[in-house]
Amino acid sequence: MATLARETGLPLEVLDIGNPHLWVEYKHILENFATMRRHGPVHYCPQSMYGPYWSVVSHHHIMEVEGRPDIFSSSWEKGGITIVDRPEGRDEEPQMPMFIAMDRPQHTGQRRTVAPAFTPAEMVRQSGDIRRRTAELLDSLPTGEVFDWVDRVSIELTTGMLAILFDFPWEDRRLLTKWSDTATDFESIEDEEKNRQRWEVLFEMVAYFTNLWNERAKKEPRPDLISMMIHSEATRNMTPQEYLGNLVLLIVGGNDTTRNTMSGSVMAQNLHPAGWRKLMDNPGLIQNGVSELIRWQTPLAHMRRTALQDFEVGGKLIRAGEKVVMWYLSANRDESVFPDGDVFDPERENARRHLAFGFGIHRCVGARLAELQISVLLDEMQKRRMKVELAGEPERVYSSFVHGFRKMPVIMRRG
Repeated sequence: MATLARETGLPLEVLDIGNPHLWVEYKHILENFATMRRHGPVHYCPQSMYGPYWSVVSHHHIMEVEGRPDIFSSSWEKGGITIVDRPEGRDEEPQMPMFIAMDRPQHTGQRRTVAPAFTPAEMVRQSGDIRRRTAELLDSLPTGEVFDWVDRVSIELTTGMLAILFDFPWEDRRLLTKWSDTATDFESIEDEEKNRQRWEVLFEMVAYFTNLWNERAKKEPRPDLISMMIHSEATRNMTPQEYLGNLVLLIVGGNDTTRNTMSGSVMAQNLHPAGWRKLMDNPGLIQNGVSELIRWQTPLAHMRRTALQDFEVGGKLIRAGEKVVMWYLSANRDESVFPDGDVFDPERENARRHLAFGFGIHRCVGARLAELQISVLLDEMQKRRMKVELAGEPERVYSSFVHGFRKMPVIMRRG
């Protein structure tokens, strides 16, 4: 008898777990991943809104796929890093090559260019400013009134950090949020007219950053990301498409990952109050609690690869050219690695084994910065004995890639 998926009532063999409509409702996403893991680490979806694809749902087998970049390609020319393929009939649409969607050796040089912005020394240099901005923002929040945590806290903190990294005009910093949301807008991609408007916004971003590029090119090297790209041999001669792609990568990577984990902190304290109380009562748990929160939230639900040759994974033969979707959200709930993985537990001994930042050569270059920002937020919340209660149903992002929230109405109390 076929195993039925809870979300659709369809046999597991034809479940399209990547359908973003299911992620907005979210009722059985985690349950369906658990069912998939019980029935094997790799599953084939023969038909979906994004074409056929393989799902890899176990921690071990995702590490295997990520650890073989010469067999499983990230290249934008092969299909890129998300489940979404370019819709038919849109061949004239610009591509957005970015270093996360490149294979070696191009990936190596371009990644190395921006890596100095995220060294331990840079984190020490940035930490004081991050703490000051976080403290000021938390002190400005209303007590006993409903407000949107996503907008007032998650977006404001991450957008401010991005503005500093790019040395971006502070008064225009919310443009970075607009551009990030536009770049990852799965809903607009599905509609030709909305997608045209989406590209107009992205070209607006290119024009703005091109002006910044031209201004900085006349100046001495500085420690911001634009200047780093200008003065690096690997990126100074990028095509306009590569410039666009790497801007999108840095903006989305710097925005969505941290932003949605910050929003996840509210969900964790409301869904798992016992674990949250442990964290708030013991400052010594903050660092491990950061890893646990990132694991539990998993702000990017998946990454995609394309097989360059026939290769067996988890007992299934994946053919050359086929799409492979690695579900980080499932891996971070894998019972063989994280017992009771649906539970937020800041004392979890192996929380740092999460795959939310990926694994191997494509592991998130900004992971340290994300951890620092989240650590400071939790620490400052702990100092203020903040209690943040949901005041309504959160609105989730229409996406099976970005695992996050558009809105989250809350009421904050202290003490």
